[in-house]
Amino acid sequence: MTIDGTEYDLAEPSENARNQVVNLRVTDQEISRLKQQLAIYQTARTAYARALAEELPKKEH
Repeated sequence: MTIDGTEYDLAEPSENARNQVVNLRVTDQEISRLKQQLAIYQTARTAYARALAEELPKKEH
């Protein structure tokens, strides 16, 4: 197993170590899910801003 760039031989990890690995995996999955959600919201925000810009009066230079 590699953690922070260091490889560990965990042929028989302690129960606490196994629990922490599960916690890390769950946390990593949640971070990934939140990043995907953020990308969706950022895309929606861009679309809303463009739609608003189209509704505003055009300024003449």
